[in-house]
Amino acid sequence: MDHLLIAIVAAAVSGLTMFSGFGLGTLLLPAFALFMPVESAVAATALVHGANNVLKASLLGRHADMRVVLRFGVPAVVAAVLGARLLGRLALSEPLTTWTFAGREAVITPVGGVIGGLMIVFALLEIAAALKGRAVPERWLPAGGVLSGFFGGLSGHQGALRSAFLATTRISPEQFVGTNAVIGLAVDVVRLSVYFGALSAAGAAWHPGPLVFTGCLAAFAGVLVGKRLLHKITMTGVRRLTGGMLLIVGTGLASGLI
Repeated sequence: MDHLLIAIVAAAVSGLTMFSGFGLGTLLLPAFALFMPVESAVAATALVHGANNVLKASLLGRHADMRVVLRFGVPAVVAAVLGARLLGRLALSEPLTTWTFAGREAVITPVGGVIGGLMIVFALLEIAAALKGRAVPERWLPAGGVLSGFFGGLSGHQGALRSAFLATTRISPEQFVGTNAVIGLAVDVVRLSVYFGALSAAGAAWHPGPLVFTGCLAAFAGVLVGKRLLHKITMTGVRRLTGGMLLIVGTGLASGLI
């Protein structure tokens, strides 16, 4: 049952993230947390997320717009290091408040509240931009890289803000997915090295297990299926999907439900 649940979640969300550029880690973590300690679930999710980006980059990296990769990705990688190092300090901060929803306690943390609020703002801007066909000027790409990289290192939600920026550039769906994958992989390598170093220092177990391999294989299947459907997707569709997922994930983080 545990392998089946992980496989279903990983495959379905991995296919969806081909077009949105984010969501795998956010939705897979709760599934892993059902079957292992939270710290191990974080590491397991990170391993599947990283492996998924390796496959996407190998399959679609050739479509990446290298101008965008350099202007957005380099600042993102540098900022991700700073965000990941700050995580340890903020993780010790007290929750802002707690509340109960459907018998489940929701904890609103400072990090979750800030990042969730940002996602909601970007979601509303993204949906409006998708309807009006506007694009963010290219001069804002480095600033977007710093913002997404920093908060990605801080919370692991690196794909959401990155996709919000990249979806407004004038690139094709193939370039969007390829560029997203290359930048995501670079940020993953940096932040995972910081995370696993911290886990090792704390004595937490993060070695791969059978569930991690199941998650990786299922995520690979989702990528391969999504790749076959890529030519049917328009950037307007990508932007609307990105905005919708930003709104859902941002609301979940800000409310403490995620």
